[in-house]
Parts: sequence; C-alpha cells; structure tokens
Amino acid sequence: MSYEIKQDGKFKYVEEGSGETLILLHGLFGALSNFGDLIEYFRRQYKVVVPMLPLLELDLLHTSVGGIEKFVHKFIEHKSYTNIHLLGNSLGGHVALLYVLKHPENIKSLILTGSSGLFESGMGDTYPKRGDYEYIRTKTELTFYDPKMATKELVDEVFEITSNRLKVIKIITLAKSAIRNNLGEELNEIKQPTLLVWGNNDTITPPFVGREFNRLIPNSELHFIDQCGHAPMMEVPNEFNKILHQFLTKLNEPAAVTG
Repeated sequence: MSYEIKQDGKFKYVEEGSGETLILLHGLFGALSNFGDLIEYFRRQYKVVVPMLPLLELDLLHTSVGGIEKFVHKFIEHKSYTNIHLLGNSLGGHVALLYVLKHPENIKSLILTGSSGLFESGMGDTYPKRGDYEYIRTKTELTFYDPKMATKELVDEVFEITSNRLKVIKIITLAKSAIRNNLGEELNEIKQPTLLVWGNNDTITPPFVGREFNRLIPNSELHFIDQCGHAPMMEVPNEFNKILHQFLTKLNEPAAVTG
C-alpha cells in the first residue's frame, strides 16, 4: 500500500478518504508503514490524515514533545480540521495528550496505544556505539511480541536513522524530553471520550501504564490485546481496527432516550 504524500506549505502528510477527521501520530521511529492497515480500513468512512512529524528535522531547541505538539497545532490550524479523532502511538500518544490539554475544543475523541507520557523504558536508556546493527535489530524486536515483526526493512530504517550522529542526538533529546515532560494529575482535565489499546506484552510502556492512564483520564476505556507488544496497530491490525471501529461507532450513535 503506497499513499501519495501531499505537500502543503511546509507540511507533508497523507490524507485518504472522506468523513470525520481521524489524525494518526506516529512514534519516535514511526513511519507511514506503521499505519498501513489502519488507513486502508478507516478511509472507507473517515478522512484519515497522517502528518509526517519532523521529529529529527527541528532545530535542537525545539526538539521536544512540546515542539512537536506546536508543529501539530500549526498543521491542524493550517488545514482547518475540526472535530478530530486524534490517535497517537508511543511518542505520538504523548504529543496527542499535550495537544488535547492545550486545544480541547478541536478534539472529539482521543485514542492512545502504547503511549508515553507517564512511564516508558525506551531507546534512550543505553545508547549503542553507532553502527551496531545487531543491537538495533534486538532493540527493534523488543517493540513487538513476535520478533519476526522486526523485518529487515524496518531494522534498516531504524539503523539508517541511528547511523547519523545528529539524528542520534535528537533521538536522545526527544526521549529525555518525553521523560521530563511526564504528565500526571492534569490528565484528569481531559473530558473527551478516550480509547486506550495496550499490548499485554508491551515492554516499553508495560500494561500498568495503560491502567494508570485509565485511572487518570475520566472518560476512558481500556482494552488489552494478548500476544501483542508496543505497536498494536502494526502487530494485530485486525483486532486493533475492530476495537477502534466499535469505539468510533458508539460515539456517533445517538444517546438512548430513557424514561
């Protein structure tokens, strides 16, 4: 599945389908490929938008979760999207949380999967000597329950990023920013219906992180998927899409009149 990457001013993004807007935010090593099955499934009913986040293109001063959130805000303003279903995986979830806390009026619902923002044990803990392919392969495999999901193509992508000294500095800067910018009680302010989808075998944001988000975000529901790691929408797309489809359908059903 290849999608046309549109360019509008300084923004690059994919936009497929029509209907209510569903925006997808990828994580630190994320790419379009992470969302292939999701785009394919939801473009039939929604306008599915994937902005290319400039995780490694911002200057060092703005290489932070807050800097990425500002970029997303400018993109959404530029495109005049409203009434958005905002979905984020990993670091993208953290950016989505900051966005919804600052601009709640634009967001209809929030979907987090393997989100950082409370706790994560990421790539930033032990940084390898550049050029250590085996280390990168092992680290990439840890993202998934099934190590075979870490295809050569995916490992090559991560390896290429981590072979560039400046990019490595930016990755570490972003990972540290995510840890520094941890959220807590302010998550109580999120009023939007929130869907949390977690892999039972996520080692980066373990299941207790999903439970903690569920406790802190008032109007949230939590689903666990077995034999699944940090990226459910990649590893178990059918199950993930089913859960998300039910959540979005329920949101759009008129409330039952009682009495």
